[in-house]
Amino acid sequence: MDLFEHQGKEFFAQYGMPVSPGEATFTVDEAVAAAERLGTPVMVKAQVHAGGRGKAGGVKFAPDIDAVREHASNIFGLDIKGHIVKRIWIEKASDIAEEYYASFTLDRSAKKHLGMLSKEGGVEIETVAEENPDAIAKIWVDPVDGLSEAACREWVAAANLPDAATEGCVDILQKLYTAYTEGDADLVEINPLILTPEGVVHVLDAKVTLDGNSEFRHPDYAQYDATQPRDEREQAAHSKGLQYVGLEGSVGVIANGAGLAMSTVDVVNQVGGSPANFLDIGGGANADVMAGALEVINNDPAVKSIFINIFGGITRGEEVANGILEAMRRVEIDSPIVIRLDGTNADEGRAILVPNLNDKLMMEETMLDAARKAVELAEGA
Repeated sequence: MDLFEHQGKEFFAQYGMPVSPGEATFTVDEAVAAAERLGTPVMVKAQVHAGGRGKAGGVKFAPDIDAVREHASNIFGLDIKGHIVKRIWIEKASDIAEEYYASFTLDRSAKKHLGMLSKEGGVEIETVAEENPDAIAKIWVDPVDGLSEAACREWVAAANLPDAATEGCVDILQKLYTAYTEGDADLVEINPLILTPEGVVHVLDAKVTLDGNSEFRHPDYAQYDATQPRDEREQAAHSKGLQYVGLEGSVGVIANGAGLAMSTVDVVNQVGGSPANFLDIGGGANADVMAGALEVINNDPAVKSIFINIFGGITRGEEVANGILEAMRRVEIDSPIVIRLDGTNADEGRAILVPNLNDKLMMEETMLDAARKAVELAEGA
């Protein structure tokens, strides 16, 4: 789950990090009223799940109320990388002496948390990595040991931050690590982390990605889930508890397991087709789950054929077959379906499906053959 900047700052504030006072607004009048309460000067900042807001004209300094109204009027409705601005964060402006970069994410290859710190903040870290990689100090943290104060101080020293920023950075970085781990985040990033002329280290921006699977531990994360950008197809799938990502092709994809679903998308491309979606129904392929998946895909007018790719593990083949047939009785399917069924009790499952095969329900032995058939049917339609 990607958070808006203001949500990220509210998240950071829960862990004691210093953030600027501000208010999220949804109309020009609300933006003006917020600025009046906060007191000018303020920053007027578009809230979208995309970077490059400043370059797109979505971040403006407002020295007075008239400027707030002007900037808010221009920013609301602005298209930033395909995201339309519907909310604006009005934030008390800060004086800046220096800008830094700080983040934590997971280094899967090292099986440790990776922290990155740079005195070159305010620009994209990818640019810093490309143009001046030595400007990024990295630390790998064993999740069992955590981030000690001593290790954090060595990290700050390796980044060559000035003495005036050391204490404030050590404090914020330790809290950032706590927010990252206790908050079940995939990424926490501050860019920029600033040093004010008074020598205070302060969080000026926030980029946070939370692990949606951790929501059962964090009931308040429902507020973040509700603001995730989803098209109609994705929203319908989400309401049914399905892992779905809409794509632009014509072959609907249903698979059990994220890895198999990604492989299925790849093999459709490999044989010259174009997948309409990624849809992972998880470990279960019962009638309710399969009916929900078929309903979501069937409601996509771009879909011309459906490829169901199931590898039975804990879920047995006969359960999958019965689930598919029952789902087809519940949902009136417009597009032909091609099934590939393998794994546990696959023979039993295929035996159940065979008497029901027709020009709307077909079965192939291999994943590649099933993909070819699905693409052929989509192109024929």
